Amino acid sequence: MQTLDMITFGEAMAMFIADSPGALHEITKFSLELAGAETNVAIGLAKLGFNTSFISKVGNDAFGKFIVQKLQERGVLADGVHVDPHYPTGFQLKSQVEIGDPEVQYFRKGSAASHLQPADFNEKYFANAKHLHMTGIPLAISQSAREFAQTALTFMKSKQKTISFDANLRPALWKSEKDMIKTINLFAKQADYVLPGLAEGKCLTGYETPEDIASYYLDAGVKLVIVKLGEEGAYYKTSKESGFIKGVKVSNIVDTVGAGDGFAVGVISGLLENLSVKDMIVRGNAIGALAVQSFGDNTFYPTKEELSHYITKHYEGVK
Repeated sequence: MQTLDMITFGEAMAMFIADSPGALHEITKFSLELAGAETNVAIGLAKLGFNTSFISKVGNDAFGKFIVQKLQERGVLADGVHVDPHYPTGFQLKSQVEIGDPEVQYFRKGSAASHLQPADFNEKYFANAKHLHMTGIPLAISQSAREFAQTALTFMKSKQKTISFDANLRPALWKSEKDMIKTINLFAKQADYVLPGLAEGKCLTGYETPEDIASYYLDAGVKLVIVKLGEEGAYYKTSKESGFIKGVKVSNIVDTVGAGDGFAVGVISGLLENLSVKDMIVRGNAIGALAVQSFGDNTFYPTKEELSHYITKHYEGVK
């Protein structure tokens, strides 16, 4: 079994992207793509040359086969994606917009991935990975998936592996905002690296500024907090240093979905290569900026050469 640079888990879905702008109920032609916050990160890191693996369940259906095929085509190990004969693969519809955020409708209740459970956890497989990336989405889709997440987190911490956590808040999936905040924070505080967006941080901590949001998690034992500020860049804080890293201004924003996952790709790749915090964030900002320039969630994620070129162009003096 080859050593994995990063492992992640969650729900991958088939995504139908509208071929033209307009309300979803008026669209008659769609293009099929792969969707999922965790798969975006796995794909992004694979494109940069890292060994990545995605763990999940899919149904014994066309969508499930499509997901496995797309993961493999994009360099992600999918041997941890198991076929569940009893439940279907989830899917979603995504509108095309000329400005702003697209409309997304999910069809995922009772999906195969929502039946992920602790019995599906493979210790040997996870022990072979250097880094675990988590998001808040598996915590929301079912109690059993949440228990799987805690099993994975506890195990990786016991093996002294590094762990990153991106809230990826999906309020519609939770019973209440109170439950969402309590559960997300429970997991975030167990991670080494926490990557909230500013609005997410305000919701989760009750604080208004990036500095206070970061302090909230640092006080709980997190090593590094990076608050994403969109095109303004990001704020970071550790026990020893803090600061802002400017973002990349994008003149033509096509679709914002996937930008936050792209940011995580940059940060994790920098972490795996032992880069400085500042250089990790520069990578994150660059990939996030590239991501918003295409309709697909991860279509414009770069290769290592493309990333280096983009950073050189937009960050003078940074390689």
